[in-house]
Amino acid sequence: MGHPVTLQNQPGAGSTVGPAVVATSPADGYSVLVSTSAHAYGAAFALDLPYNPLEDFVPVAPKTKQPYVFVAGSHAGFTNLAELISFASARPGSIRFGSTGVGTATHVGVEVLKRELGIDVKHVPAQGEEGIGDTIDGILAGATDFAMAPIAITLPHLREGRLIPLGVTTARRSRVIPDTVTIAEAGPVGFRFDFPIWYGTWVPSKTPPEVVRVLAEAIRSALEDPQLRDWLTEHDADPFDMSQSEFAMFMRREADMAARIATVGSALECRSGRRHRRPASNRPAGQPRMSLPAGSDCQLPRQSVRVRGDRLLPGGALSQALSGRHTVTSTAVNKTTFSPPAGC
Repeated sequence: MGHPVTLQNQPGAGSTVGPAVVATSPADGYSVLVSTSAHAYGAAFALDLPYNPLEDFVPVAPKTKQPYVFVAGSHAGFTNLAELISFASARPGSIRFGSTGVGTATHVGVEVLKRELGIDVKHVPAQGEEGIGDTIDGILAGATDFAMAPIAITLPHLREGRLIPLGVTTARRSRVIPDTVTIAEAGPVGFRFDFPIWYGTWVPSKTPPEVVRVLAEAIRSALEDPQLRDWLTEHDADPFDMSQSEFAMFMRREADMAARIATVGSALECRSGRRHRRPASNRPAGQPRMSLPAGSDCQLPRQSVRVRGDRLLPGGALSQALSGRHTVTSTAVNKTTFSPPAGC
């Protein structure tokens, strides 16, 4: 765009710190959220978010998508997906998987795998401030058994044998670790699994449409640059090209998928009798806490919900919106300094 951009990293709290900053920024096109798919998933899992991912932001454009890898610790006792399935089937709930936090992509990806394979493994989200670093440290220390993680972060441990690759999360093999099978290849005959991590951009909801259009066109144009495409290929990423309206619909589908995953997880927790510990609240002072549905005898994971049809959806305005799914936990805020077109 011919103007400087200042990058402000705002990691932490399951990739919810950056969005909270942008949600309250002026809606003038000068504050842009760059985040992962966790921004779409968080609404279904996170408790007391100070913003609404679907209503407080306008999706601008997707950027890239890339594979992650499922890795296991050398202590886990399984070295491939078939052995993981066997272990989990023989001892339901005994295998522990780590993530960067409830509702993040590293959590939802494993939940999708659990649903597709019909296995029961226990979620142990990272408690520290280092996100994926804490997740990997948990495996290495034996506190968890496996996780889904960025390939770049796992490479040193894979090369030294401290972590074992189980499979990459996309339909294609990774260009960085081409000898590692895909989860689809490692699964049962006919099994399908394609869960890339994607990156996108958002602005505050009241940003003028013309400013949104200018940003969306600039991002799409940048992704067509041959040098950038070569750099993305080298780093195992693929351009993710959509129009602004297509990206908005895609994000809604992703949020809806996460809501269904949260529903299944909630039902399993109720039946098993296990309860989740709620994190410290980050809702604005004075805002009342939503209660569980009437008659509920279990605590749903990190999100009060309302029943709509056969789904459990986040309470309040978000349920209406959903009715119509490296260290990579870092969520960045870009303070752009371009001049919007006259009249915007």
